[in-house]
Amino acid sequence: MAQQLVLQDPSAVADVLTFARRAARLSDPAVRLRAASGTLALSAAPLSARGFGDDAPTILAMRFVGCDPELVCDLVVDAGALTAGEGAGVRLPDSGVSAAWAGISPPRAGWVPGGSVTSAQLSDVARTGIAAVADALPASAGEDIVRSIRAAVWGAPSPELGGIASGAAFAADALGFLAGGSAEVARVFRIGTWTRLSMIRGQVLVRAGNPTGLTTVRQTGDR
Repeated sequence: MAQQLVLQDPSAVADVLTFARRAARLSDPAVRLRAASGTLALSAAPLSARGFGDDAPTILAMRFVGCDPELVCDLVVDAGALTAGEGAGVRLPDSGVSAAWAGISPPRAGWVPGGSVTSAQLSDVARTGIAAVADALPASAGEDIVRSIRAAVWGAPSPELGGIASGAAFAADALGFLAGGSAEVARVFRIGTWTRLSMIRGQVLVRAGNPTGLTTVRQTGDR
């Protein structure tokens, strides 16, 4: 019998499955599930860097739902493999998947307010970017070309969003975070290379570039 995550109520199950269904349509259909202290954090990556030298920003979409206070987990699965379980449960697939972006954890504290953008602005940027990607794609494009075009369009800073990567708008649109209407305001927070857009239905986090993790060179020995 497949294992399942026990959530707070059936509405939380519906939230998880809706998020998973939308994440399954992304180029990377993995979803990360982290639960602790009665909260399940779901995250997906509409855009992320792949390997050394890839300077595309990492863009994460996150939503939080209530779960059993005793539930503790941190796993990555195929979003399309999540199904409704018994009662207030979400049934897990038999095995997990790997996703490089799942090892990236945004800071939990220290965020500084950095203004706001409206849902209307996010929606406009998302529509413009989707059209730009479609126009740039040649017929029968391979995966590498598709990824390169998407990274160029969604990784570009948007003047309409105050320099935030256009992909933040795509993430908010693709995961259904803009359903609150054009009057909703997304609050912007920043820390280091990270930017966070907080909306009623979820959060979008953008990490600029792809840090290599290398430190500065230090001189040793005699000069």
